[in-house]
Amino acid sequence: MTQETQADVIVVGAGLAGLVAAAEIADAGRRVLLLDQEGEQNLGGQAHWSFGGLFLVDSPEQRRLGIRDSRELAWTDWQNTAGFDRADDHWPRAWAEAYVDFAAGEKRSWLTDMGLRFFPAVGWAERGFQGAGGPGNSVPRFHITWGTGPGVLEPFVRRVQEHAAAGRVQMRFRHRVRGLIEEGGAVVGVYGDVLEASDVGRGEASSRVVVDDFALRAGAVVVTSGGLGGNLARVRRNWPAARMGPPPAFLLSGVPQHVDGELQAQVAAQGASLIHPDRMWHYTEGLRNWDPIWPHHGIRVLPGPSSLWLDPTGRRLPHPHYPGADTLGTLSYITGQGYPYTWFLLNRAIIKKEFALSGSEQNPDLTGRDLRRTLGRVGRAVQAPVQAFLDHGEDFVTAPDLPGLIAGMNRLTGTDLVDLATVEREVRERDLQVLNRAGKDPQLALVRGARALVGERLIRVVPPAPLLDPAHSPLIAVRMNILTRKTLGGLETDLQGRVLRPGGDPIPGLYAAGEVAGFGGGGMHGYRSLEGTFLGGCLFSGQVAGRASAGAV
Repeated sequence: MTQETQADVIVVGAGLAGLVAAAEIADAGRRVLLLDQEGEQNLGGQAHWSFGGLFLVDSPEQRRLGIRDSRELAWTDWQNTAGFDRADDHWPRAWAEAYVDFAAGEKRSWLTDMGLRFFPAVGWAERGFQGAGGPGNSVPRFHITWGTGPGVLEPFVRRVQEHAAAGRVQMRFRHRVRGLIEEGGAVVGVYGDVLEASDVGRGEASSRVVVDDFALRAGAVVVTSGGLGGNLARVRRNWPAARMGPPPAFLLSGVPQHVDGELQAQVAAQGASLIHPDRMWHYTEGLRNWDPIWPHHGIRVLPGPSSLWLDPTGRRLPHPHYPGADTLGTLSYITGQGYPYTWFLLNRAIIKKEFALSGSEQNPDLTGRDLRRTLGRVGRAVQAPVQAFLDHGEDFVTAPDLPGLIAGMNRLTGTDLVDLATVEREVRERDLQVLNRAGKDPQLALVRGARALVGERLIRVVPPAPLLDPAHSPLIAVRMNILTRKTLGGLETDLQGRVLRPGGDPIPGLYAAGEVAGFGGGGMHGYRSLEGTFLGGCLFSGQVAGRASAGAV
């Protein structure tokens, strides 16, 4: 290979973390070479598809809604949720605390100074419900970007393109990095394949035909190549069977096929410390996309707390497994029991107000910054993307009464697993608890507690009411599948974003940011995410690695 030296820093991966790093490096006056294996149409990576939620602490949006938050409360929630319990959690814990400081400090002003704006309602993801010392957010912290994922990307794409026009950033697409060039124990560049041009749409599987090779040198390399959720075989190899039972036989993919983890594995093979690959973040509320873009394409439901969650036979999942409460806890319960899927049982009133779909393409009103369409969410109609799944999605069953619904659920799965008498008992016992403001059903207590907040009451959570109330018909059952999304472990990094060797020594010239680094430190989330922290982790770790690498060359 002919080796070129055309930059001070090479950034591998043009997703959000890579764009942030490249912008920060170029801001410091350094020359950047930004590489990505996909075409320019995929600029921004997985952030483009996201709902755009960001974790903020004690924000103006929270205060306007009467939400009392603090750095101390957020850090307590983070530690209780992460469950750090291993000797190599030193750097993940340090990154977690630094990130909470960032979310309670400069994060919001840094973003808004670049033009990013937030929707005024704050979402309450990962509500917990296992007590003050249990996992989950004590208060709503999920701030939705006006413009969703593309809105988060916009200022960084703009900054990088401005630097490219000035000659400080050079972007090379269809460059698949296969490994690191090392000299004297330091990383001095990367090598790989040039893939043939591809004009497939964003997220679609692209050609892997190699037309050339390359070797590129620089003073430092920042790896921002993302995770591995599109590589279902690798997900299954890393699955923590001892904690969560065997991996599901059927998985949906929440990310495109090229999110394969191959470069992360190669960097580890060349001597980097890769920690906590068994810590994963997959969702329990996945739908088969009726209009798929990539193989096994799944869409996640962002549920409110009112749906009745049933196992494959129709029995209610036990406390504290309620919609939106504890993703990992419920995932562990489902997979530990060996369930291939679960069911939500609800009605039209609940699906209208409490069903949102994750992703920029599933929220055209927020993505398009269309205020009129966004205000339509409080109207009488089911949101159009949700209605499309009701009309076309294969995981949905509707019926005017419970016997018809149960028959449809069994037809959908080709079994007779769902028992009518079991479901009737579960629904009747739940509905009897609705008649009084008191009662002993903890899920209804969760619903009533959520409705004490004005944002939840107005746009997110329905008043408790009988599921079988004819005024809210039809009844709806939704088959929920396991959906891959993020791996929480990654390349171990110090607080400068420098990649470490096993034992703790930094590898000279090598940095990492974003999901490939567990969003910082090799796993700053521990076992669980408080949500809004994946994009935020890319922002923070990209900023740190960009500034540190620029200062080192």
